Amino acid sequence: MTTSNTGTGAVDPEVRQELDRLRDSIDNIDAAVVHMLAERFKATQQVGRLKALHQLPPADPAREARQIERLRSLAENAKLDPAFAEKFLNFIIAEVIRHHERIAEDTHNGRPAQEGGPGGDQAPARD
Repeated sequence: MTTSNTGTGAVDPEVRQELDRLRDSIDNIDAAVVHMLAERFKATQQVGRLKALHQLPPADPAREARQIERLRSLAENAKLDPAFAEKFLNFIIAEVIRHHERIAEDTHNGRPAQEGGPGGDQAPARD
């Protein structure tokens, strides 16, 4: 396959076909990641409700440390930058703790936890 891009926007049809194929694959992976995150937050929302009902703290630093170490190891095995994986998990943990805090506040004030997802109306939990 040749890359004959003349700067005028013309791309070799074989290159364009390969680019489109790779982009389709990326789009499929992105969709899977979103669906997996949604499932993760559904499960962690249940954890948040359980914690709130039993007056457990929203954060669990020991578990978070174990999860970060586990994810770094998984990343290394998958040939993914462990620092990137850790940043990604830290982002998720921070979002979930925020939602755990909201669930605890709602429970304490006699309000039911809302449904939805991170950034939306739901108060997903973490664990």
